[in-house]
Amino acid sequence: MAPDRHFLTIVEAAELIAARKLSPVELIETYLARIAAFDDQLSSFVTITSERARRDARKAEAEVMASGARGPLHGIPYCLKDIFDVAGVRTTAQSRLLESNVAVEDSACAARLEAAGAIMLGKNATWEFAHGGPSWDVLFPPARNPWNTGHSPAGSSSGSAAAVAAGLAPMSLGTDTGGSIRSPAAACGVAGLKPTYGRVSRRGILPNCFSHDHAGPLAWTSRDLALIMMVIAGHDPDDPGSAAREVPDYLAALTGSVEGLVIGVPWRWLEDELPPSPATRLAFDAALGVFRALGAVIREVSLPPVRDYHATIRVTAVSELFAIHGKDLRSRPEMFGESLRYRIIAGGLVRAEEYLLAQRARTDLARATQNALAKVDVIMLPTSEPAGPLQPVHPSSLFTQPGYTSPFSVAGNPALSVCSGYNEAGLPFSLQIAGRLFEEATVLRAGDAYERATPWRQRRPALRSPALREPSATPETSTA
Repeated sequence: MAPDRHFLTIVEAAELIAARKLSPVELIETYLARIAAFDDQLSSFVTITSERARRDARKAEAEVMASGARGPLHGIPYCLKDIFDVAGVRTTAQSRLLESNVAVEDSACAARLEAAGAIMLGKNATWEFAHGGPSWDVLFPPARNPWNTGHSPAGSSSGSAAAVAAGLAPMSLGTDTGGSIRSPAAACGVAGLKPTYGRVSRRGILPNCFSHDHAGPLAWTSRDLALIMMVIAGHDPDDPGSAAREVPDYLAALTGSVEGLVIGVPWRWLEDELPPSPATRLAFDAALGVFRALGAVIREVSLPPVRDYHATIRVTAVSELFAIHGKDLRSRPEMFGESLRYRIIAGGLVRAEEYLLAQRARTDLARATQNALAKVDVIMLPTSEPAGPLQPVHPSSLFTQPGYTSPFSVAGNPALSVCSGYNEAGLPFSLQIAGRLFEEATVLRAGDAYERATPWRQRRPALRSPALREPSATPETSTA
């Protein structure tokens, strides 16, 4: 086996495992060794479940050798943002409040991955309770961007995106309330999907904002995301927000063709309301050019002002954040990091009238978004600017910096981020593709076609090569 097996896609690794040409034990040891060698540079893991991983890899290898792989994720390693519960393993949310919190049950997503034969490597760094911003006064240091460790991997699924980009894991699950899967995917140059609201169960995931939280996958390609979605998507009667909708064959939808696909672009956002940097605009225009060459059609779409979406989600997010954490804020405020504490306090100042008006506004904005998507197949935008330096961010930035990701969280639509090139500093550009409700298959088809037509997936970050040493993450706390 080639020495770069840590950069196999899930599709590639699954084919080799099914053909008995790659052992799950070999694959797990490859990733554990790479984590030990490189994660002190990235802090992408906060818990490594090495004993569990080795045990499960031996089991998977025996099963594959005896009766073949039972599915495409059998023997594939994965990790989870550290707000997903796994029985017997710590869930800390990067907060001193949960330093000794050991889950007693699996989250729905973890249970589905385990049933599919996937193998957990550990838990990834996040922002405190998936909300506080990069902080140095919380339980663990913030994750770093593998393309440049002085830069941010964005958040809050920061460690998940960094681990996948660096080849420390082939996949991770994160959560997205206003962009927290797509923004890290963009910053780290990987693929990240926020599914339709309700498509993936959130049971067993620590909440951030009940009405906007989504769970979804991060991996190297859209094709990998399709495989993961076929496992984690589906109705969960124990999640009140879960949708009882049939799950399609996402992989079969990836035909490689976007001939006739109608792409909508809200040019007013890009040209008047929230113009991107010139370099980001050039990268976006170039991506549209690729789709034109593939036979897609570009049209303008009209959407409400982007700042209306931003205002609506921020009022909702801080209000629900206070509902979740207000009791602890009153009784032990010193246990929170400064950034999250500031934002929880802000939620306590929102009046019921303002919260209700935000919900009415959300209904209007969601309707306008669905009306726009009735005229096109997908909407495309940059996901975000390339990653900036890793440094403290003033908590007020939550309210003062609108972006292109929150509209599709407000409306609940599926939205994908894929890499669309690199800037002069070698940091990734990103393309966001949003679709109609429950049409993740169309979004993934567009992302997959773009990835096939461009060379960006061939490039990987180059990390320093120190001598092999123990991982920088804390030892596992597990009875599993």
